[in-house]
Amino acid sequence: MNVEAYRDYCLSKPFVTESFPFDSETLVFKVGGKMFALAGVNMFVSVNLKCEPERAIDLRETYNGVKPGWHMSKKHWNTITIESDVPTPLLKELIDHSYELVYQSLPKKLKNELQAG
Repeated sequence: MNVEAYRDYCLSKPFVTESFPFDSETLVFKVGGKMFALAGVNMFVSVNLKCEPERAIDLRETYNGVKPGWHMSKKHWNTITIESDVPTPLLKELIDHSYELVYQSLPKKLKNELQAG
């Protein structure tokens, strides 16, 4: 997966916004104002994704390309190396998982506002 495909995939999710809140290099995707994915755009070598804690541990034990989240909560975030043993279909599934964790954690009122447009 290249940076364009990654960006397109993240933006295909409902109610997603993109921004550069930290610097001009780190592209952040949010739903309802909460981050679910981030990556460097000039050196697209890895992505940070939120993950259910037990699944995060299983993934780290199974794939060399999955490490505890760099500069993130090690319990809830993984850093996935793009050119690694993590296949693209799994990377997409992990983006979906991250998005769903964050979206489902949003207050009902905010979800209703998002859906109302």
